[in-house]
Amino acid sequence: MWVEPTKKGKYKFTERFTDPLTGKYRRVSVTLDKDTPQSRKQAQKALAEKIRQAESGEPDKITLGELVEKYREEQQKTIKASTYARNYSACNSIMDILGSDIIVGRMNAGYIREALLATGKEPVTLNEFLTRFKALMRWGYRNDYVSDISYLDKLEKFKDTPHRVKIEGKFLEASELSDLLYGMKVKKWRDLTEFLALSGLRFGEAAALDLPDVDLKSRIIHVSKTYDSAHDIVTSTKTSTSTRDVYMQEQLYQLCRRLKAERLSDSIVLQMTVAFFPGSKRERIEFDCYAKYLRENSERIIGRRITPHTLRHTHASLLMEQGIDIDTISRRLGHADSRVTREIYLHVTRRLKEKENKELKYIKLL
Repeated sequence: MWVEPTKKGKYKFTERFTDPLTGKYRRVSVTLDKDTPQSRKQAQKALAEKIRQAESGEPDKITLGELVEKYREEQQKTIKASTYARNYSACNSIMDILGSDIIVGRMNAGYIREALLATGKEPVTLNEFLTRFKALMRWGYRNDYVSDISYLDKLEKFKDTPHRVKIEGKFLEASELSDLLYGMKVKKWRDLTEFLALSGLRFGEAAALDLPDVDLKSRIIHVSKTYDSAHDIVTSTKTSTSTRDVYMQEQLYQLCRRLKAERLSDSIVLQMTVAFFPGSKRERIEFDCYAKYLRENSERIIGRRITPHTLRHTHASLLMEQGIDIDTISRRLGHADSRVTREIYLHVTRRLKEKENKELKYIKLL
């Protein structure tokens, strides 16, 4: 057994043994607060039990914390950094709620549900935890760390407000958008706001654009990647359908033509290729700075706070008001299924119908 200090000031005790299935060396470890003769004895006992479990093939003796550690080891090698970071945080929350030292084979649906409800968090948050927990346990089952996960079928999602209800009001009318753009004094943020509202791109998709991605000749914006601002890296798009070509209608074309001319001028001065939306400190524009500016200025100008994603909702609703069909909007937004678009923007259809009814109310045909 050997001991290594961790970055958090604790001590990791590790032992090596021969895996009876493969004949190869494997390691088991346990982390304790101190490195004392007493803690060494405690570590030796815990490591011996882990080796016994591994050699006897008892999958359900593994703790939740141990399962998460193994899960992360694989995820770190197989998924994007942004996804790994999100799952890492979710697993931390799950361990806080359920207990990292609980034996996974002893958990059941009742315990999971009661523990989640005891947090007092909103249904949408609980459902996110539940989704990640199920993914974790199914991974454990596929890799023979858990022998029975049949109870997962009993864990139904917590009732939440439908998505279409939650986004009621989370879009701008055309007049509000005009007022917002007119009142924004910082040019780069005003340009980005106009671009997002006219294109429907997600912030990450816009931030990942390079000059060649904006093809003025064909009037096409090639969306093939997204920017992970948390890790300052460009990665693949959110889903396969998110990779798409977005046509530039006249207003968007004129905006992109001006912006590209400015970027090309910048690139000549700097003697380097710049992102379509360059940042002040990084190569690409910063999400946190923009979100803060947009939040504060929307409240000042139109009386309510909005987020960058509000502009995506706004784009879709304005297209729908212009009579663009739902499938076209869905493809333009990069949604995997037009039913998603139809559900989210159902309120726009209802509003248009109410407007039509008002127009018809006093019409006399005879």
